[in-house]
Amino acid sequence: MRYDQNDRESSNVEDRRGEGGGGMFPGGGIQIPIGGKGGFSITTLLIIGALMMFMGINPLDVLFGTGGQINMPQMPHSERPAERSPGNIPGLPGSPQTQTASEDDEKAFISRVLADTEDVWTAVFKSFGRTYPDPKLVIYSGITRTACGAGQAAMGPFYCPLDQKVYVDLAFYDELKRRFNVSGDFAQAYVIAHEVGHHVQKQLGILDKVQELKERAGDEATANHIQVRTELQADCLAGVWANLNDQMKKRLQPGDIEEALNAASQIGDDMIQKRMTGRIVPDAFTHGTAAQRVHWFKTGFETGRMDACDTFNTSSP
Repeated sequence: MRYDQNDRESSNVEDRRGEGGGGMFPGGGIQIPIGGKGGFSITTLLIIGALMMFMGINPLDVLFGTGGQINMPQMPHSERPAERSPGNIPGLPGSPQTQTASEDDEKAFISRVLADTEDVWTAVFKSFGRTYPDPKLVIYSGITRTACGAGQAAMGPFYCPLDQKVYVDLAFYDELKRRFNVSGDFAQAYVIAHEVGHHVQKQLGILDKVQELKERAGDEATANHIQVRTELQADCLAGVWANLNDQMKKRLQPGDIEEALNAASQIGDDMIQKRMTGRIVPDAFTHGTAAQRVHWFKTGFETGRMDACDTFNTSSP
């Protein structure tokens, strides 16, 4: 990607790396509700741990429901997004963390990517009479507080809809490189754009609709099915952003899209499960297969249109 020191860095980055460390989070560790009360629902805790470790699954985001269709929301010109107050959760004690030059470079890069998402989505929302509220992006090490519960590095990057923040432990990118041969600056940008895609879904009311359906989820397989469609839509929105951002700022360089497609492919549910357990359990999918993730990112990128991202009303995502 084409960035230099003159490119804007977002002011919405919160660096908590000095707060990292152990200790118990109020309420007791990571909470992964099962069934209709919230959270990602996966067949076994073993698979949960495997997927969280290597995919960037957000078990706090817990967005699933029944097998019914979800219509993309209508957006009248005068409509404004609803606001939700973040929960006030005490901070966690921790020992100071030393930041390396590489981590500082990554922070600067992520801050510029976030700034680009702000510019693109502000323009898109303005085009249909809406105001886009910028999300916060929290960089942390190890463990951190969130309005959704304790955020831990093993979960990978995630979005918490209750405080409307994206959480990233920079060690995740090392894991992608080391375990999955996923590298390149645009692969990193894709991860951020995917999580910001969840923020876009939140502003459009999509996450709230899914949450309502979640309360009526009849079984785990149906719950996961809805979750997959939610995640694939975020992949598609990441593709839309990549298209529009390049139109606005000419950021893309040769090989960038291939980096994103490789990342989407390598962190598909089927690829993760095969690596971790040697078998594939479709009912346990929460993010989609490698082919599905690649397809929906490409759909968003090739069209550059949000209305191409209706993953909910297709016979098969």
